[in-house]
Amino acid sequence: MNMHDMRRQYTMGGIDESALLECPLAQLDQWCQIAIQNNEVDWFEPTAMTLATASRDGQVSARIVLLKGIDDRGAMFYTNYESAKGHQLLENPHASLVLFWPHLEQQVRLEGSVERVSRELSEKYFHSRPRGSQIGAVISPQSQVIGSRAELEKKVVELESQLNGAPVPLPSFWGGYRLVPVRVEFWQGRENRLHDRVRYVNEAGKWRRE
Repeated sequence: MNMHDMRRQYTMGGIDESALLECPLAQLDQWCQIAIQNNEVDWFEPTAMTLATASRDGQVSARIVLLKGIDDRGAMFYTNYESAKGHQLLENPHASLVLFWPHLEQQVRLEGSVERVSRELSEKYFHSRPRGSQIGAVISPQSQVIGSRAELEKKVVELESQLNGAPVPLPSFWGGYRLVPVRVEFWQGRENRLHDRVRYVNEAGKWRRE
């Protein structure tokens, strides 16, 4: 089938604006929890989101990261600070996040500035990960070309031997980011492409809905 022939009608209803919360981050958390609770397939990651960043000269990149927390300031994710996205965020600390839940016919977009989370938060999350993931974060030269997978596997064995069962230390080049939004848009698919959109805009520290 040709892509231009593919059609889907959105039939799950619209956004009830009277039921929306005043804070878009609280509303995002509510939609996320519903998306997680209603996910009935193992292959889908309800916390997966597209992170778009740009270099100082405007070169845009996008990739999937996982939402790992929402607090009263923004949405958090964790990564290697020396990755391509880490370098872009250092040059240009502004980004956009998009979450899409096809099973609910919903999408959320966030736009704003990005800051590093505290070392304490990064430590807490890092040590909540499986040990293999912690070791992978330490030995993987993210966004760099390597000779072979065997090189990585050798480094895993070497680090495990060095640690000898001790906790994996959080590397200085790894940790969390928080996107602090100034705009958040909630989207709900509707029939005949007459979709619902509600946008929150932060003005002088207060949220306005439109």
